[in-house]
Amino acid sequence: MDDRDFEGTLVLEKLAEIGKVDEFFEAIDADDFDQAKALMKRAQVDRETIAIVLKKMQQADGEH
Repeated sequence: MDDRDFEGTLVLEKLAEIGKVDEFFEAIDADDFDQAKALMKRAQVDRETIAIVLKKMQQADGEH
């Protein structure tokens, strides 16, 4: 998966499987990169996708 193809669906599906979607959005809203990363790791999201999500979080910092 590369940045152009990323939609977040895979991440949300995997987080839903472990019941952590709400916690993930709370982490994003709080700009808590460590918590977001930990939740994605727990949901077994691959490293490359985690990096894309964290990059998007950083780019969006202050825009929400």
